[in-house]
Amino acid sequence: MLAYLTRRLTSLILSLAVASLVIFLVVEVAPGDPASYMLGINAQPDTIAALRSELGLDVPRSERYLTWVSGMLQGDFGTSYTYRTEVSGMIADRLWISLPLALLALTLSTLIAFPAGILAASRRGKPADMGVMAATQLGVAVPNFWFAMLLVLLFAIKLRVMPSGGFPGWDEPLAALKALTLPAVSLALPQAAILARVLRSSLIDALAEDYIRTARAKGLTRRQALWRHGLRNALIPVLTIIGLQFSFLLAGAIIIEQVFYLPGLGRLIFQSISQRDLIVVESVVMLLVFAVIVVNFLTDLAYALVDPRLRRRA
Repeated sequence: MLAYLTRRLTSLILSLAVASLVIFLVVEVAPGDPASYMLGINAQPDTIAALRSELGLDVPRSERYLTWVSGMLQGDFGTSYTYRTEVSGMIADRLWISLPLALLALTLSTLIAFPAGILAASRRGKPADMGVMAATQLGVAVPNFWFAMLLVLLFAIKLRVMPSGGFPGWDEPLAALKALTLPAVSLALPQAAILARVLRSSLIDALAEDYIRTARAKGLTRRQALWRHGLRNALIPVLTIIGLQFSFLLAGAIIIEQVFYLPGLGRLIFQSISQRDLIVVESVVMLLVFAVIVVNFLTDLAYALVDPRLRRRA
């Protein structure tokens, strides 16, 4: 297990190093100058040059990269060009919205997908299976932003039982959770459809294995064999999807945050790109990449716990 853990940690560190370089280069070569954007089209060249110097944009890119990376390692993400405030504070404020939203959506997705996938696999070819597959096909096909607008029309406008957007802050926990409910549901249902289909396929494959037939021959019912042996062995592809889904929900909720006017990380990236606030874009994207890589690392560890053969191969 120690060798397996060491290999995965080395891979994590190398991935972060490469990701930081790629993010910096991609953002830096994007067209547009932050100083020119901030001062407007009528700004004089000497004024633009002075602002570039103030923002530290006149130093070589290699120096800016090293300064940015060393700052992040110390918890200093720099200062926003537009808002003239610490990027770390901006990220922290918005992370307390995006992270609970992602966790709530992932929890809902898992709670919906596992019973649906297990029901479909245990009733393969029967009406229950066909009903689950039809529902998941619809869930995959419907865009989450369109579903989000339907939820707003039904629960916020017609029934008036849920807020249509905005975030009151965590000083009012119940109101905050209520504000995140519709966004979380709109994010969770398409992900639940994908997860349920993967779980069904994985369980069907597991139920066809020899160890299931052996368990049945020893007197276990089909349901007992599924729960005691089939489900655990079907979890590896499911864990992969759950890890990918959490990364997507944390980093890819930009449209949903726009629909519900949630001041999360996705909306911060969108605003920073439009304002050419490079340091914010680089820092937020790097944080999201870090979250994705760490989630994948934890998923690999979960693999090793579920399947001991992976530890022996390491």
